[in-house]
Amino acid sequence: MSSAVEFAKANGGRFVDELKDLLRIPSVSTAPEHVEDVRKAAEFVASGLRAAGLEGVRLIETSTEPSAAKQGRKGHPLVYAEWLHAEGKPTVLLYGHYDVQPAEPLDEWKSPPFEPTERDGNIYARGAVDDKGQMWMHVKALESLLKTEGKLPVNVRVIVEGEEEVGGEGIAAFVREHGDQLKADAALVSDTEMFAPELPTLCVGLRGMIYTELEVRGAATDLHSGMYGGAAPNPFVALAQIIAKLKDEDGHVSIPDFYDGIEEPTADELKAWKSLPFDEEHYRKTEVGSTELTGEPEFSVLERTWSRPTMDVHGMPGGFVGAGAKTVIPAKALAKISFRLVPGMKPEATFEKYKKYVESIVPKGVTAEVRMIHSGEPIVVSTDNEFIAAAKAAMGEVFGKETVFVRGGGSIPIVGDFVRELGIPTVMMGFGLPDDNLHAPNEKFHLANFHRGIESIILFLDKVGAA
Repeated sequence: MSSAVEFAKANGGRFVDELKDLLRIPSVSTAPEHVEDVRKAAEFVASGLRAAGLEGVRLIETSTEPSAAKQGRKGHPLVYAEWLHAEGKPTVLLYGHYDVQPAEPLDEWKSPPFEPTERDGNIYARGAVDDKGQMWMHVKALESLLKTEGKLPVNVRVIVEGEEEVGGEGIAAFVREHGDQLKADAALVSDTEMFAPELPTLCVGLRGMIYTELEVRGAATDLHSGMYGGAAPNPFVALAQIIAKLKDEDGHVSIPDFYDGIEEPTADELKAWKSLPFDEEHYRKTEVGSTELTGEPEFSVLERTWSRPTMDVHGMPGGFVGAGAKTVIPAKALAKISFRLVPGMKPEATFEKYKKYVESIVPKGVTAEVRMIHSGEPIVVSTDNEFIAAAKAAMGEVFGKETVFVRGGGSIPIVGDFVRELGIPTVMMGFGLPDDNLHAPNEKFHLANFHRGIESIILFLDKVGAA
C-alpha cells in the first residue's frame, strides 16, 4: 500500500482544501433555516465519493420521523456509495455524518465557525472533528487506493448521514427497513477520539442516551409577580425543585431503580484504564476548566465518564430573558434534560422510570409533562475479531506505539443498530483529541491526525483484505 500512502501524502494539501470547502457549509441539522445547507453538504459528499472512484453514488431520502416533525423539519438525506469488485474478500461498511451541531455561542469563537482557519497545526471550524474531518478521511483513503491501485483490497459500502446530531432517526429506519442494501462483514466508524496525543486508540464502548424535554405549567397566562406573587405557582421554581430532586450532591441519580441491572466493566478493563496516562488535575484544568471535578466520589473519573450513567440539564428556555427587568410569573417553564446510559440499561425503560418519578414529585399548583426527543442504546463491542486486530495493527504501525482500548462517554446510536440489525461488529477508529472542543466553541481537528487517519484507514483496509 506504499503507493496509496504516498499519494495521500502528496495530495495532503488538496485534501485539506477540500475539507475546508465542506466545513464552510453550515449543515446544522437541528435548524430549519439550514435545511438547504444540509442538502448542499450531502451533495458535496456525494460529489467527493464520485471523484474518488466509488460507484452507485446516490442520495437516499429519509422519511420524516415523529420527533423531526415536532421540530418543524424534514428528514435529511443519506449519501450512499459502493465498490464491490474484490471477489472473495470481506465487505466493510464505512460510516460517517456530514451534519453538525449549532455553533452558538458565536462570541466565544476566536475565528468564524464556518470559515475554517488554521492555527498551531489545527483546523478550526464547526464540524472539523465531529465529523466532517474524520468522515472526509474515509473518502480520501478510498481515493488514494483507487487512484493508485485501480482497485480496493476489500469490498466497500459507504453510508453517510445528515441527522446524527439530532438522533439519527432516518438512518436507523433505513437500517431496519433496508438492511440488505448495507450488507457487510464489519463497519468502520471514525467519530471518536484518541485517549491522548500520539496514542493510537480504539473505542470499544459507548454510552447510550435519552434526550428529553420537561415542561411545567402553572397559571393559564403570564402573571404580574407583584399582584400574584405568593399565591400563584411559579413554573420555574417548580421546575428547579423537580430538577434538584433528580440528582444528589454527590452525583447519584435519585430516580428509584435507576441503576438496576447495569453491567459493570470487567476487571481487565478497569486494570487497563488504570494503566492509561491520565492526570486528573491536568484534565480538570485543561479540559474541564472548573475549580474541581464533581460526580460519584466512589468511582474514578474514567469510570464516571465511560461506565456510569448520568443526568444533565442542557437548557431552560422560557420566561423573560431580555435586557432590563420584567416582573412576570411565566405560565410555563421548560428544561432540556438528558441521561447517558450504560450497558444493562434500555432507553425506553429508563424513560418510563424517569417519567414516573417526575410525576410523583410535581409540586402543588403545577402540572408536568415529560417528552422523549430521541434515544440511543449503549454498546460495548467485542475486541476478539479480525477487524479489531487489523485496526489495532494499522494504527500502531502509523503512530509507532501500541494501540490502546478505551470506552467513550458519548453516544453514536447507529453503532448499536449495526450490531442489532445488521449483525456485524463495528470498529470505532477515531483520530480526535480530548481538547478538540466538539459541540463547543473553537472546535478543531489536529491536521497531523487528519493525515495519519487517512494512512491508518488505507492500512486497515489492506490488512482486512490480506486476512
